[in-house]
Amino acid sequence: QVQLVESGGGLVQAGGTLELSCLASGSIFSINTLGWYRQTPGKQRELVATRSTGGTSDYLDSVKGRFTISRDKFTVNLQMTSLKPDDTGVYYCHARGVKSSAGPYYAAEFWGKGSLVTVSV
Repeated sequence: QVQLVESGGGLVQAGGTLELSCLASGSIFSINTLGWYRQTPGKQRELVATRSTGGTSDYLDSVKGRFTISRDKFTVNLQMTSLKPDDTGVYYCHARGVKSSAGPYYAAEFWGKGSLVTVSV
């Protein structure tokens, strides 16, 4: 199967910078889209940023200009700058369109366990 392991969360003051990283491992040949979602207090899980193998990136409107997503074949990073208290939440790594080493695509999408980001005032 596929495992996603996040690292890099923590506590930062408003205006500060954090970087999240995620490594995908397992029986993987390729991953079409890697990205980050977050669960903030009182809200449903929302897409923060994704990046496809074709180079297309999508961002949540509220993070555009502050967050930058980058990836290679099996890792995805999220550089977060000018952080705000509203960015506080649990950030989840996500993979979809995963092709197994054996050939077929997995039907499932995959999630990491989450990394807590806390932005203080």
